[in-house]
This record gives sequence, structure tokens and C-alpha cells, in this order.
Amino acid sequence: MSTDVILKVAHVSKVYGQQQRLIDKLKGQPAQGVRAVSDVSFSIVHGQTMGLVGESGCGKSTIARLVSGLVQPTEGQIELASTPGKTVRPRLQMIFQDPFTSLNGRWTIERSIAEPIIVHGLRTSKAAIRARVDELLEMVGLSSGDREKYPQEFSGGQRQRICIARALAGEPDFLILDEPTSALDVSVQAQVLNLLRDLQARLNLTSLFITHNLSVVRIMADRIGVMYLGELVEEAPAATLFEKPQHPYTRLLIDAAPGMDVEDRALHPILGELPSPSSPPQGCRFHTRCPFVQPKCRTDAPEARPRPDGGMFRCHFNLELGQGGKAAGSSLANELSLSA
Repeated sequence: MSTDVILKVAHVSKVYGQQQRLIDKLKGQPAQGVRAVSDVSFSIVHGQTMGLVGESGCGKSTIARLVSGLVQPTEGQIELASTPGKTVRPRLQMIFQDPFTSLNGRWTIERSIAEPIIVHGLRTSKAAIRARVDELLEMVGLSSGDREKYPQEFSGGQRQRICIARALAGEPDFLILDEPTSALDVSVQAQVLNLLRDLQARLNLTSLFITHNLSVVRIMADRIGVMYLGELVEEAPAATLFEKPQHPYTRLLIDAAPGMDVEDRALHPILGELPSPSSPPQGCRFHTRCPFVQPKCRTDAPEARPRPDGGMFRCHFNLELGQGGKAAGSSLANELSLSA
């Protein structure tokens, strides 16, 4: 795999509804608002898939919109570089969550897929454009005869295949997938995920994969970032993240997810309610739900700390497996321990 960095996100924050009262302005205090993303940094190299996972409202989709340019960051920088060997401006495409609203019902499938080809000038003649549309339809498991149809003639899974074909039509350097299977039935999800994995391998795609499903991100991503309340609390290679999570929230996510084939775990729910993004807790944002909370966690925000595999995590302590990791009936606090 190449080591060329395609996407670099550096200390990015996004505040929505930012308003400053006159009294705050006179006192020199910052404007108030909902901080959906707070000081997030990561990079993705050519040919790599980075997965972002977390509960609803943690900032995953905001990251996708920031990277795509649909919204601008309040702080920080986002840099998208061309793939190795290219000098033209990098192209980016996005596959959205809901295939039922992502396609124009008044356009034929051919027109929807052909649009990025025409916009980017990738083909010029009508025959070449049509041939490319047919090629893309067959690539995603549909037939060339489907090009004259309209979106309402297809099922949800078929529509998402069309959305994938449309995204690939622009020959993107970088692909964003925002919960691409969450609106589909489980059996259809598996078909679309298998298609995406095949395309990743065949086209050597570089992508950002957004999901709340740990089982999905485990098979789709090379690296995984775990989001909590707008912060990136852990980031590591997919294999080692599941083998040895360093942040309590990551461990609890793994333990709470059914169907995860991970050793030394029992099912433990994540206790408590997710705090409001408009008023996050002081100190560590996870301390209100963490079974290992210490006084320091309530007052001091943890800095990013390195993992042995080149990743990072935000916690004052190290998460370690105890001797009773598989003991029946043992509590999570007995199975795990924290050390400074």
C-alpha cells in the first residue's frame, strides 16, 4: 500500500448556530453554539479505507460533510491531495445514506450516471458516454438495459448500486460513504457491502467510511476512528483496535455489540445517556458514563496519547485486561483495569 497521504484533517472543529451575545462580546468571550466536531485530526493514505464509528450524534456525518466541502470548518484545515502520478485537481465523490432521496426521480438512470462524466469532461462523444454508463451499470451488478429506467422502478438496494455507479462515474480520487447501507434491509446490506469490498480491491479506492455498525466497519476499513460527542477518542488499525482497545468507550462499544467475534469479552451495555453536544461535560467528555471515572477525569480533558501500533487514544489511563476477562458473571470493572 502506498504511503502517500490523500486526505489530511488537522485540528478541525465545527460549531453550528454560533451566536455571540453583546455582553459576551464586550467581555471578549467566544460566541456560543453547538460544537458538533471538536479538534479532530487524522490522515488517510492512498488505497486505504478509514472508518469512523460511534453513536448517533457523535459527529460522524458532520466529518463527512466537512471533508466533502458541503460545510466549512469553524477551525482547522482539511487538505485533499491528488493520487500518485496525477497533477490535476483531486476529485471527490460521496455516497449518501438514503438511496430513495439521492436520485432525481425525473431523470433516467443514464442521465444521473452520465452527469459527472460530462461535468468533469471524462468522455466527449455521446457514444463514449453511453458506453461508460453501461460499463458502470454492469460493474455494480445491473444491466445496460436499466439505463432508460427511472429510480422509482428499482428497489432500495438497486438504487444504492446506482448511486455507487454515479459516484464512480466521476473517477474520484477519494470516496466518502456516509452510512451507505443503514437504510437497507439486512440481506440487501450484505450484497451492497460485498459489492463495495470488491470495488475497493479492484479499483484500489481511497475512502472514508461512516457507520455506527462495528461489524461493518471491521470488515470494510483498514483503520478505524472512534468518535464520542464530537471528539476522536481513539484511532488505530482495524485488527489491533478490536484486539486491544485502549479507550474505555471503545471497549464498551465492542462489548455492547452483538455478533462480534472478539475474545475475552461479555455483553455489557453502555450505561447512562449521551450528554447534549450543546453542553458537553467538563474534563473528559466520557466521564459521565465511564465505569473507571476518577476525580481527574471530571476536571481535566485528556490529551491524545500514542498507541504502540501508531494510533492514538484520549484517556488519562491505560486500559488493561485483568485475569478474570472471561469469568462468567464478572463485572466489566473486574474484567478490566486502568493504570496511569
